[in-house]
Amino acid sequence: MIQEKTNVNIDKILSKFGIEEINNGASTGNHWFKTRGEKIVSFSPVTGEEIASVNSATEVDYEAVILKAQEGFKEWRTWPAPKRGEVIRQFGNKLREYKDDLGRLVSYEMGKSLQEGLGEVQEMIDICDFAVGLSRQLYGLTIKSERPGHRMMEQYHPLGVVGIISAFNFPVAVWSWNTALAWVCGDTTVWKPSEKTPLTAIACQQIIQEVFEANDVPEGVSCLVIGDAEIGKLMANDKRVPLVSATGSTRMGKSVGQAVGARLGKSLLELGGNNAIIITPTADLKIVLPGAVFGAVGTAGQRCTSTRRLIIHEEIYDKVKDALVGAYKQLKIGNPLDESNHVGPLIDKDAVEIYLKAIEKAKAEGAKEVVEGGVLEGEGYESGCYVKPAIFEAENHFEIVQAETFAPILYLMKYSGGVENAIAIQNNVPQGLSSAIMTNSMREAELFVSEVGSDCGIANVNIGTSGAEIGGAFGGEKETGGGRESGSDAWKIYMRRQTNTFNYTEELPLAQGIKFEL
Repeated sequence: MIQEKTNVNIDKILSKFGIEEINNGASTGNHWFKTRGEKIVSFSPVTGEEIASVNSATEVDYEAVILKAQEGFKEWRTWPAPKRGEVIRQFGNKLREYKDDLGRLVSYEMGKSLQEGLGEVQEMIDICDFAVGLSRQLYGLTIKSERPGHRMMEQYHPLGVVGIISAFNFPVAVWSWNTALAWVCGDTTVWKPSEKTPLTAIACQQIIQEVFEANDVPEGVSCLVIGDAEIGKLMANDKRVPLVSATGSTRMGKSVGQAVGARLGKSLLELGGNNAIIITPTADLKIVLPGAVFGAVGTAGQRCTSTRRLIIHEEIYDKVKDALVGAYKQLKIGNPLDESNHVGPLIDKDAVEIYLKAIEKAKAEGAKEVVEGGVLEGEGYESGCYVKPAIFEAENHFEIVQAETFAPILYLMKYSGGVENAIAIQNNVPQGLSSAIMTNSMREAELFVSEVGSDCGIANVNIGTSGAEIGGAFGGEKETGGGRESGSDAWKIYMRRQTNTFNYTEELPLAQGIKFEL
């Protein structure tokens, strides 16, 4: 495992987005507020160096932004959906222009590989394309009435202000999933990014501002409020925000869900995952290895869809384990902007501490270390955020296995008998985001995706747990929160549903044949 030094001209990138000149943490899409909250310093986990700082938003700043978002909604909702779609199309094109710089900034500020940083921006472009098509397909229903001379229909209207709380691991993509759909539906958005990755959020807001100014988009359609958890609490408790979409830990999601639910608002929660791949005797190891290894170590194990568990049939257990050990020996850990490296750093030293405590707990519970973990030191690892991906043999009921650890730790476990036994092990965790089976048996594959199969929101066959396509709805069940973002009909949560009945006769027949004579 090696690390090679790679330089990035971060000053040039910051200058391109005007980040160092802003230093403020609140925007309404057309201009920046002068915020006076505590300074948030963004450190790169790649080098440990300070990139830039931002003055966070205060409660006063939040209030000003919400008022602008409400005001902007009054006009934005009246724009025809295809016209809103045209603005989003232009935003997607701007992202194409800025893809390399924004992708490098994502990689440098968050620590994921350059390929993944560029891929994240590509997800933004893809959701914009999806939203443009959707702008001419915000369809309702026409329903036959039981009353003669009547017609019923259902239609969808925009909700209002949509609050978006995003996490550090996908600092721009998940925000764009929500934003592109909310905008095309006629909503305005207020975004609270992770305080660990504020600079990528500012860069996105700068790109948006270019597009909005060229199209005379009303102020308040795209708002940004950078701050700590208190800003998120304000949003969750704010009756003026009918929908709050929150991505993060299950603990955070429970807090948001309770606050929003107490005021009878709507919440879209994308929370923790404890994702497993079932490997059956017929599995093709040529696809098992890359799927399992990337799932476990990609983004340094900091994806909600990262592979945490491998459930392997006893007949092939040793063969798979040996192959994994061999593959892990080939991993290159280092600067994520060097495309020859496979694994970058964890987001910060707090994440490293959580990783180390998880390893200690796994050992204390009786897990057997197969590939040793630990923190890397020396030249190129000065940030203290680089760790070695670890593998343990463990039991599914271990407390540490039942929890989500946001780090590259993989647990191996055996199953015997039929695939039903493996599915039972997989489902026996509190989370329910992503799952996969590696098999060449049609029966096993069909059973896995049936009503008695995986209980996760995502169930894949012969691909890993990590990653998702824009076209499908993304989300999970149980403690993952039950939300759905991105493709399919996920757009409906950003709108309110309305049933209309038209009477085109000269009489007033009542439903169910009720008679009411005057």
